[in-house]
Amino acid sequence: MSETLLWSWWLLGLRGMIAVLFGIAAIVWPAITLITLAALFAAFALLAGAVWVFGAVQHRKADRRWCVMLLLGAFSVGAGIIAALHPGVTTVALILLMGANALVSGTLDIVVAVRVRKFMKGELLLILSGIASILFGMVVLLFPTGAGALALAWLTGFYAIVTGALLLALALQVRAWLRLNGGRSSGPAGAV
Repeated sequence: MSETLLWSWWLLGLRGMIAVLFGIAAIVWPAITLITLAALFAAFALLAGAVWVFGAVQHRKADRRWCVMLLLGAFSVGAGIIAALHPGVTTVALILLMGANALVSGTLDIVVAVRVRKFMKGELLLILSGIASILFGMVVLLFPTGAGALALAWLTGFYAIVTGALLLALALQVRAWLRLNGGRSSGPAGAV
């Protein structure tokens, strides 16, 4: 998994950019309807998940722990498909889906960060992104009916911007690290 992240630093950057754009859209349209929020969430989850699935599959032969990234991507794609196919789900179901996606994504981000810490610096940014996702997921799951559509859109937007910015910073740090090390990681392929 460390090799996959090092070879494909742009995956982190792309995932971060998607999150930031999603967050901005959720904040810019504060009177967003839940149907529109569901559509934005579906696009975000599908794109972010596809990025992880692509990276995992692309480096599956060189990285023996590629399945964690595949799991993260598959869960996110699944959440996006559910939101896309059923945009008219009740408010509570949409909120619970978003919260569950954030909890799983955050947990897997932390797992990935712990595994790459031996090979590179900057894993703290991915850990912070994971913590932000977990906190967002917990708030949403603990108080699913306490927030109206406006509050949910803003909360979701700020969460996406924070995690996206952290992922963009990590991507830049990984890219710089690769340049300093001549494009090679310091560990054996797939060892974490």
